[in-house]
Amino acid sequence: MALAKYEDLNEMHLDVLKEIGNIGSGNASTALSSMTGKDIIISMPEVKTMGFQEAIEKSGSPEEIVASVLVRLKDDISGMILLLIETEFAENILNVFFGSSNVDLLQLNEGDISALTEIGNIMSHAYINAISTLAGLNIGVETPMFTVDMFGAIMSVPVIEFGEVGDKLLCIDKIIEIDGVKMKSHMLLIPTVDSLTNLFGKLGVS
Repeated sequence: MALAKYEDLNEMHLDVLKEIGNIGSGNASTALSSMTGKDIIISMPEVKTMGFQEAIEKSGSPEEIVASVLVRLKDDISGMILLLIETEFAENILNVFFGSSNVDLLQLNEGDISALTEIGNIMSHAYINAISTLAGLNIGVETPMFTVDMFGAIMSVPVIEFGEVGDKLLCIDKIIEIDGVKMKSHMLLIPTVDSLTNLFGKLGVS
């Protein structure tokens, strides 16, 4: 049965997405550990549906300054993946690469931006590759876009692009541990409903 809206997702659908996220997290852990030379562990993700406004409230104040890496999806899956990068997350990542501390997201240099964009790219592709491999789907991606702005402004992009088809998204929360230091990661997966129907159809999930 085709999904008509995000609210039609049941526990089985969410369990499938969680398992895909678990595989993607393992792939991302391996890739990031190889890239940084650090022991990186990404926990089993928590996957839930929520409204755009709820996602904003859950992740902090609309006025909070955050960075993000946006990856648009195309071909068999249409939509976007949005990785939110808060100051703590950025500081830990940039400390690994450059020994940085007291990071100000509004004062990032080109090296900082390149490193954070690559982290977002790796994490997004790990999830995309898990979906592609399990479901046999061809998923194209556009060049990742890095942005620093107020959280409310960053969230306006998916609201504008997907507001007509619904006001829900999939929030994938994970704990990332780098050399024993734990931090929370928020990834927002916003596929079209037709894409979800295609995905679950390929996996034989009704």
